[in-house]
Parts: sequence; C-alpha cells; structure tokens
Amino acid sequence: MSLPTPQRLPTAEENRWFSEEVHVHEPSLRAYLRTQFPFAPDIDDVVQESFLRLWRVRMGQPVRYAKALLFKVARHLLIDTARRNQISPIDHVTDLAALPVIADGRSGPAEAACIRDEVVLLAAAIDALPARCREILILRKLRGVTQKAIAAQLGLSEQTVQVQVSRGVRRCEDFLRAHGVQP
Repeated sequence: MSLPTPQRLPTAEENRWFSEEVHVHEPSLRAYLRTQFPFAPDIDDVVQESFLRLWRVRMGQPVRYAKALLFKVARHLLIDTARRNQISPIDHVTDLAALPVIADGRSGPAEAACIRDEVVLLAAAIDALPARCREILILRKLRGVTQKAIAAQLGLSEQTVQVQVSRGVRRCEDFLRAHGVQP
C-alpha cells in the first residue's frame, strides 16, 4: 500500500491523536508481542510497521479504538510473516565466512550431492514431526537451547522436553531409515 501523493504534513490534531491514542501503547504492545510470539526475531520492525499502517488507516477514516486496532494489526503482521517464512524461509546472515560449508573441496561432487540429499531428507523428517515435538527438537538440537530454558519458555516440565526430544530423534531416525539413510 503506497502513501497518497502529494504527501502533506500532519496537523496538530493528528499528531496529538497519534501521541495520546497510539504511541502510548508501545510498551504494552512490545510486551504482548514478546509473550505471544516469543520466536519473532523482528519485534521492532513489527511495531514500526503497525504504527505506519494505523496512521494510514487514520488518514483515510476516523479510528475509534486505536489500541485494539494497533494490537490487531501487529498480530496479523506477525502471523503473515510466520506464514511467509513457512513457505519460503529466509535466514539472515551477517558473516558469510561463519557459514558452515558442506562441500569443502576435499570431497568430490558425488559425495557433496549425497550429503545435500541427506540434509534435505533430514529437513523433511523434522518437518513431518508433530508441531510441538518439532519446535522442541529444533530448539534443543539445532539451536542448542538447554532443556531447562525450553521448559521455562514453553511452560513445560523438563521431563516433557526430554521426552519430546527423544521422540523427535527416534521419529527422525525412523523416517531416514524408511528412505534408505542409515543415521
């Protein structure tokens, strides 16, 4: 959605409305987003985009319940981002030299292709797990989060986290075996 042209400066009343009706809710919006979407990496961007979208709505029509609309816009932005990332995940990399390289030049192209195929199969195995099990397995095995931290973050017991990790690993091994890979 683009801003109408030519742009005009906001009136004093519009500035007052934004300051008193919208911007005052920034701390509670951030707290809400961190609580409801703990894995969202870009809360700052979501807050700013929510402000902008609410401002654009206000320029076209009066807004009665600014706080409710602000929270709704932010929630929908994060949900849309999560959906987009499921379809086409993008990992942001700041240091290209730190990336792990599968084919380091010592193995031949055939071995590198086999390794790539196994990685694709492993990703499919993880994707086939139930949602909670997949989330816990990724946190524990791929991101290296401790069982205690995962339990606290998800409101589970450490025992439950341990059981889910074990089940996830076992299911991934079964998936890989069924597809001809010996883990």
